[in-house]
Amino acid sequence: MSGIPVDIRSLADYERHAASQMPEASWQHLQDGSGQGLTVGVDRAAYDRIQLLPRRLTDLRGGSTAIQLFGEHHATPIFLAPLAYQKLAHEEGELATVRAATALGITTILSTLSSVTLEEVAAAATGAARELERPAVPLWFQLYFQEDRARTLPLVRRAEAAGYSAIVFTVDAAVKRAGFQLPPGVEAANLRGMPPQRQATASGAILFGTSLTEEAPRWEDLAWLRAETKLPLLVKGLVAPEDGRMAVDHGADGIILSNHGGRVLDGMPAAIDVLPLMREAVGAEVPLLVDGGVRAGTDVVKALALGARAVLVGRPQMHALAVGGFAGVAHMLHMLRAELELAMAQIGCRDVSMIDRRYLFDARAM
Repeated sequence: MSGIPVDIRSLADYERHAASQMPEASWQHLQDGSGQGLTVGVDRAAYDRIQLLPRRLTDLRGGSTAIQLFGEHHATPIFLAPLAYQKLAHEEGELATVRAATALGITTILSTLSSVTLEEVAAAATGAARELERPAVPLWFQLYFQEDRARTLPLVRRAEAAGYSAIVFTVDAAVKRAGFQLPPGVEAANLRGMPPQRQATASGAILFGTSLTEEAPRWEDLAWLRAETKLPLLVKGLVAPEDGRMAVDHGADGIILSNHGGRVLDGMPAAIDVLPLMREAVGAEVPLLVDGGVRAGTDVVKALALGARAVLVGRPQMHALAVGGFAGVAHMLHMLRAELELAMAQIGCRDVSMIDRRYLFDARAM
């Protein structure tokens, strides 16, 4: 821990320090959003609007943050979101992150666009668990649909063979602006050796009529993917309740609500704000996870109270990685887990399964 700045007390402090630890272009790529940047801050603002209503003199004995999801034990409802190109922040990239996550018992979702191969990341997680003499932590694989199914299916098979226990199909970023040039030494390692993406050749076309829109994934691709793997299948990037129902109808086992950190479409709502509507649309049994804006343990409590089974943490893992590598990510996760337990104790709830709207303050009901 000697390399961690002494003034770090929160995830926001890691963000403040990280700005000077990454090249300017990489930092801007990490922090920026699409359009006018309106959506970048909506998740954080939404969490700040929600207020907690603590209960007193409750029995806190035997408390736990553990959850069961898709037949797996997760030590906490805090997961690491899939974040691309982590070598932009540190030379060890995803290897440092997954080792830290293993040490803290945090489930990791690896990006298709990781800068280290999915096999190397799985091996690093296994090695860390063995060294720490503790059970392995679940690893999930986030899937970006490639230009066609013939290029997509090998990624699924590799994830299955490497021991990943769920597939997270991200559906909100097939069509987006791109202008960031990866620096030397950083690449999409999982796509190494694959043919390059075909370029749009339609004369006079801007977007429609090009491969970006003609080959973007559709509902039938979700149904195809469901038929091709026996692993739990989650769909990430949904916000419309109707899409949630459609995803379940096409075979999804779970949904991750996300506006992609404001990086794809500007003007979207906060994921936490649409969570209750999505819960109503898909029913009580479909696991809902929420991505975006989580910066404190109280945020986790708020998401669970509104119907989430777990939350995903995105940019903070890059902030901590840039500042302190493995130790930085481990320290960041330790802070977040400690804040969650403290928040649960302070609201008077000893088990995450007990957290619901009773612990939220609604001024309209007064």
